[in-house]
Amino acid sequence: MRVWLATISLVFHAIGWQINLMQVYLSFESIKLLITTNAMRIQQSAVLIIGLILAAANSMAGAAAPAEQSFIQLVPTAASRTADDAPTAESLALTPFTGLDSFTADLSTPPADLWERIRNGFAMAELNSKEVRRSENFYASRPEYINRIVERSRRYLFHIVEEVERRGMPTEIALLPIIESAFNPTAYSRSHASGIWQFIPSTGKNYGLQQNWWHDDRRDIVAATSAALDYLQNLHRMFGDWELALASYNWGEGAVGRSLTRNRNNGLPTDFRSIRMPVETQNYVPRLIAMKNIISNPAAFGIVLESIPNQPYFKQVETTQHIDVKLAANLADISVDEFNALNPAHNRPVINVNGSRTLLLPVDKVETFTANLENHDKPLVSWQAYQAKSGETAEKISARHGISVARLREVNSIARHGKIAPGQTLLVPLNGSSDGMDISVMRNMPAERKILERSLVYAVKKSDTLSIIAKRHGVSVAQIQSWNSRTERLAIGQRLVLKQITSGKTRLAKAPSKKPAAPAKKSSVVLANADKYGR
Repeated sequence: MRVWLATISLVFHAIGWQINLMQVYLSFESIKLLITTNAMRIQQSAVLIIGLILAAANSMAGAAAPAEQSFIQLVPTAASRTADDAPTAESLALTPFTGLDSFTADLSTPPADLWERIRNGFAMAELNSKEVRRSENFYASRPEYINRIVERSRRYLFHIVEEVERRGMPTEIALLPIIESAFNPTAYSRSHASGIWQFIPSTGKNYGLQQNWWHDDRRDIVAATSAALDYLQNLHRMFGDWELALASYNWGEGAVGRSLTRNRNNGLPTDFRSIRMPVETQNYVPRLIAMKNIISNPAAFGIVLESIPNQPYFKQVETTQHIDVKLAANLADISVDEFNALNPAHNRPVINVNGSRTLLLPVDKVETFTANLENHDKPLVSWQAYQAKSGETAEKISARHGISVARLREVNSIARHGKIAPGQTLLVPLNGSSDGMDISVMRNMPAERKILERSLVYAVKKSDTLSIIAKRHGVSVAQIQSWNSRTERLAIGQRLVLKQITSGKTRLAKAPSKKPAAPAKKSSVVLANADKYGR
């Protein structure tokens, strides 16, 4: 009986009751009858209490346990379920306890909303500054602008997040196209940066982005995303800090490196907040952090963030044949606008395939495209290469091939008053004529215009600032500084060297709104189709 008393005392102690064993023993005779008549109830209570204790212990250790392991509870066996029998060790059996299953989170299930997935991957340090607050106010006061960005991003964002996570990068990086281009795939800056990641020509080439008459891979969603993340990872390895890496992406690693060296030589801090930068770069990282803050808690800023499904929007399809853009869209049962939004790298109405070319199509349209392509028994191309003859004008060639003069000039990137030279190769419609050639002969046509650079000296006037001068002359502040030994303060009468870049007359000159002319540092974005995209 002393053993029973000890057992009961331990059970009561486990739930916070303090029992004096000596007092219980002395009064045992007075409660013997109570214990005898209620032995089963006490047994069941003890078993329940011990089971709860074990369950709690299992719950605390459950995070480290495999998902298939269950809790354990102690219950009486069938042979022990009489009021007169005292519990024994043999009368207790181990059975699985599933009562807490509903409280166990399934961490393996990905969030249904892509924004939630992005929030879970935020890893950059907080930045509390007036620049961040100003940018938050800017975006929060323009909910329609945010809605346009979200609508454009839904085509591309899942792929970008996948790539960012695969590389172990913070998911703030996936938001960078918001700052660079507002997810406009045809965004083009006055410094000739192009695409959602805003690559300038030289950096694009350094990271394998082809730029020719037929296509500009700086606008290719998959290729440019891979190149941008490669570039950012290299910058992070170079500076060991994401804020400095992002500043370098905007301003250039050389400029950031020189600013760091200057601070280091002067015994000054070498973090992002301490180095001297152009105003644009000073605001660049804060704008990204402001957008991160809004995505983290849109309701706090009065923003209703439209959900984006956490699933692929497009799938890559390889094609080995030339094909009209319009026909490709029809075969996939999508609009030409949708096709161009997914494949913005193509400059012409026909896709010239050199070996193979990847097309992006909505996931639910891939089978449709494949089946329709297999059953298509007509030519895939309605264009041909035509070599202009001596004396032929745009008007004559247009009439001959059933195309308007304006369309002929547009397709071939011929300036409004540009002349067509004898022997010049043009892209014209087939229209049943056989005087042309397969478009493969135009495969190696270059994209770049002949670059003419002219320098001039500008005398600073009263009220001039670098921003005013840059805007007046169609250049960036960073360019002016690079041409004038990092000039930051101006004095009346000070002489600045400015460079103006123009294009000479060439047979394949491209319209300024479509193609970059010369390498330059990145600057603020100017959208080529601002009205079309509502920015």
